[in-house]
Amino acid sequence: MPYRTIHINPTLTNQARRSVLVIYTGGTFGMVYDRGAGQLIPFDFERVLDRLPELGRLDFAITLLTLNDIIDSSNMKPAVWVELAQIIQQNYDLYDSFVILHGTDTMSYTASALSFMLVGLSKPVILTGAQLPIGVARSDARENFITALEIAAAVDSVAVDSAAVESTGQPIVPEVCVYFNSSLLRGNRSTKRESVQFNAFVSENYPHLATAGVSIDYNRPFILPYRPDQTLSLRTVLDPNVTILKLFPGITQSVVESIVTSPNLRAIVLETFGAGNAPTDPWFLGTLKAAIDRGVLVFNVSQCQGGRVTQGQYQTSRQLLQIGVISGADITTEAAVTKLMVLLGQESERSETAVKRLQTLLAQPQSGEMSE
Repeated sequence: MPYRTIHINPTLTNQARRSVLVIYTGGTFGMVYDRGAGQLIPFDFERVLDRLPELGRLDFAITLLTLNDIIDSSNMKPAVWVELAQIIQQNYDLYDSFVILHGTDTMSYTASALSFMLVGLSKPVILTGAQLPIGVARSDARENFITALEIAAAVDSVAVDSAAVESTGQPIVPEVCVYFNSSLLRGNRSTKRESVQFNAFVSENYPHLATAGVSIDYNRPFILPYRPDQTLSLRTVLDPNVTILKLFPGITQSVVESIVTSPNLRAIVLETFGAGNAPTDPWFLGTLKAAIDRGVLVFNVSQCQGGRVTQGQYQTSRQLLQIGVISGADITTEAAVTKLMVLLGQESERSETAVKRLQTLLAQPQSGEMSE
């Protein structure tokens, strides 16, 4: 079934300087209040200019594409990530950049997944959404959307002379990002921390890529470099046989064993204490070692939002290192889960050699998601 699309051409210029494809997936952003029904209902994007007349004043062309099945982000699945990646690839030569309107609950998972799936990306892919629906008077949807579009369309300029500058056509932010509440974050470094405040997302272990105030100030040293020589390719095979094991004082052997011995399990994101520490009980270490010996990857990620895993710094993490647990350094849980899904999808073999290849890739940054 073809996607429903709406084209918005700028009214302030004769010719648009850039073009942006907006992909609407669903979520809080696109809801309006229906007085007759007395409830929030999905927004009809055919009337987008009625709600956002500012779009017509932007000096770049916008095309709005709506997924055939819009969803609450709590229902996000790898199949939708694949669909989004394929839409971007199919339209890659037609548009200069992409904005994805997404529910906030799983936005960081989607941003992380796309950062690993879109290999050779050299154009902006900006995810944004809202804490309040666009149909609510105090909604944050307008500012988030308008500024995400501005960032997606932003290009570098060079001075021609003392009185003029000229565009290079080079995008300022050629990577997958999350924009929310005045902050632009690397997508695979972002985490949702707030359910009721507008400052919903943080990036504790990596600087903001931009801050939007009266002007948009870009933190250029921390933005991935523009690589126009690269050709976009996709990783569309994802393996969902991944789980999260979050440690807590008093966790029992039966609970750990029931998770670690799950059928078809290929990887565990082990959420440890502090700098990567875990219990040293023989049953716990033995259960993990048995899984690792079966070829299950165990990826050590700190429960703390800030800081990093430093396996071996304390005795309580040295033994994890010795049995083959892989350090996740300063990666987020969202990035760890999606990185595993993507890497496992590329490696169907379960031989010892294949596992060693995966261990090596897992410990190395793939798309700026962790420090070396």
